[in-house]
Amino acid sequence: MPISLPARSLALSFALSGSLLGTGARAQNPVATFTVQVNQPGAPIAKTMYGLFFEDINFAADGGLYPELVKNKSFETDDRLLGWKAIRGAAALTDYSIITQNPISATNRNFLRLTAATASPDAGLLNEGFRGMGVKAGAQYTFSVYLRRGPGNVQGLNVTLEEPGQGGPGPEAPASGRTLAQARISGLTGSWQKYEVVLKPTATAAKARLKLTLDGAGTLDLDVVSLYPQDTWQNRQNGLRPDLVQLLKDMNPGFLRFPGGCIVEGRTLAQRYQWKETIGDVAARVPLVNRWNTEFLHKFTPDYYQSFGLGFYEYFQLSEDIGAEPVPILNVGMACQFNSAELAPISRAGGPSAPADHNHAADPTLDTFIQDALDLIEFANGPASSPWGARRVAMGHAQPFNLKFIGIGNEQWGPQYLERYEPFAKAVKAKYPNINIVSSAGPAPDGDLFDKASQRLRELKAEVIDEHYYAKPEWFRDNVHRYDNYPTTGTKIFAGEYAAQSVAIGSPDNKNNWNCALSEAAFMTGLERNADKVIMASYAPLFAHVDAWQWTPDMIWFDNLKSYGTPNYYVQKMYSTNPGTTMLPVQRDGGAANGADNLFSSAVADDKTGEIILKLVNYSAQARPVAINLAGVKKPGKTGRATVLASADLEAVNSLDQPQNLSPQDATFKVSSSKVTYTLAPYSFTVLRIPGKR
Repeated sequence: MPISLPARSLALSFALSGSLLGTGARAQNPVATFTVQVNQPGAPIAKTMYGLFFEDINFAADGGLYPELVKNKSFETDDRLLGWKAIRGAAALTDYSIITQNPISATNRNFLRLTAATASPDAGLLNEGFRGMGVKAGAQYTFSVYLRRGPGNVQGLNVTLEEPGQGGPGPEAPASGRTLAQARISGLTGSWQKYEVVLKPTATAAKARLKLTLDGAGTLDLDVVSLYPQDTWQNRQNGLRPDLVQLLKDMNPGFLRFPGGCIVEGRTLAQRYQWKETIGDVAARVPLVNRWNTEFLHKFTPDYYQSFGLGFYEYFQLSEDIGAEPVPILNVGMACQFNSAELAPISRAGGPSAPADHNHAADPTLDTFIQDALDLIEFANGPASSPWGARRVAMGHAQPFNLKFIGIGNEQWGPQYLERYEPFAKAVKAKYPNINIVSSAGPAPDGDLFDKASQRLRELKAEVIDEHYYAKPEWFRDNVHRYDNYPTTGTKIFAGEYAAQSVAIGSPDNKNNWNCALSEAAFMTGLERNADKVIMASYAPLFAHVDAWQWTPDMIWFDNLKSYGTPNYYVQKMYSTNPGTTMLPVQRDGGAANGADNLFSSAVADDKTGEIILKLVNYSAQARPVAINLAGVKKPGKTGRATVLASADLEAVNSLDQPQNLSPQDATFKVSSSKVTYTLAPYSFTVLRIPGKR
């Protein structure tokens, strides 16, 4: 909900003015004093402290980060013609059907056969894309397809990018509208050949579609139909959508966890995510139904599939591009416990099997899953002389990805998880002792199952335990001390999935409002104060398509052309771009606890820049004057920098139309000594950077 200009201006005037201790606000709000023990530094801040969690939910991959515009390009989904419709009910076509004889490859077994008895401009099909196809005027899009001419006199294939017209009643596709680009493919032969043309739209459209029609009468076979933008991240073939990647890179993330999330598990083991099926030739990657496609009645999306054009190689590449440590999560031999809860039997008689390209066993044992993990580490880090290292090199990355973390299971719980985790972790450590293993404490942040899992994993000397929490905003403010009493040695914590829920967990009415984001900012002061125990943290989910989401809230929203960061995004960004290098203790006057009087704080030193960084949250409707005592600082600078995210309206949100409605504002303030005064705006999150070496 946009806030009025006067309210926003009032909030920012407080935030950016520096010291306002002489104003009338002082009489109503006594000065709160924070003492930062610059001369008593704590533990180092992990480089992985603030990162990203990617899951293919809300059309985050296909239709989002992965910019292929054609849905079901290879006709391999369960509904073979998903995304395709015949023009005007296919009156001009004698037949259109899926054929399996003599396909282009063994892994791409289905193709489309079109037959027309007479030539007609309507002899063809339309592809709807992912809630339409977003195209930009003047941009270039590569259309490619495999074609094989059959009986008859088909001379070519007409390719048209168009905006739909108004459709009539019945199942037929809407009538043609404005033509945006056209091309013709000729030179057809009786064997499979790949053809390419470039389309350059004359206008921008958010919901265009692709039309393919026969030039002439007869039969034509089609497969691997693609329409791909040439404007991709780093202009790569099979590259990613640049505006979405830029939003990620701008966060300076410490890690990227992928590919999920519950899609790692699948509803059944047969529908689990198998990384080996997602590498190699893009045209040979076999689609899989997405676990989220029919999970929620409020967003029933049976057309939601994973094409795996964005696969594990691309995830590793993305991690490298944005400077993040890759953190792949693998199935531990358990399907989603919220669905079938299917279990792979534990059988360790012979140990993991020899490497294989694919695992299609009908009833895989735990050994299969363990071998997948060992092979993945080799794929990421192995030399060109190793079987899986050679696969990486063949895909174009000669140097290892330097993988340091691997997750065993996602959000599983109970003895079934622990009895599989133990041999799994043992096998990984035996071959790769330097790999850090991320383990699961389950979907809830407390309770008997959580306690038992945490205790057992610590006994097993797990490096990192992944904790998840989705809750109301007040939970985050009330739990700022969650990690104060955790052990400082041994197992560390990964706050792997968290987000404040404005209505209820899983509610379609949740909003990415300022109340949720500010409450998360308050909670994160507790993470930073305990950076000797918490070494990783990430908001979840990351992406959502405005026309195709299943879960709210989400950090970044987009349509087919535009994207924006939510207030939650800016909170995460303010932490991740100001991580510091060393913890600094912060004491409140009178020994008040962090969060007392709705004031939350944390502090770090940035030894690279010679600055002290304070993060301050004022969760109250009044401006709050504060005094900051930098104990033991050496030669403080004269000018500090403030970044402020503030709104008097706790319901404020961003949108595609107002992407910057609530976004950080930067200013400078004077520093005259080791004692700094500042006034925090109502309902604000402020980051102060003060020059001063320790």
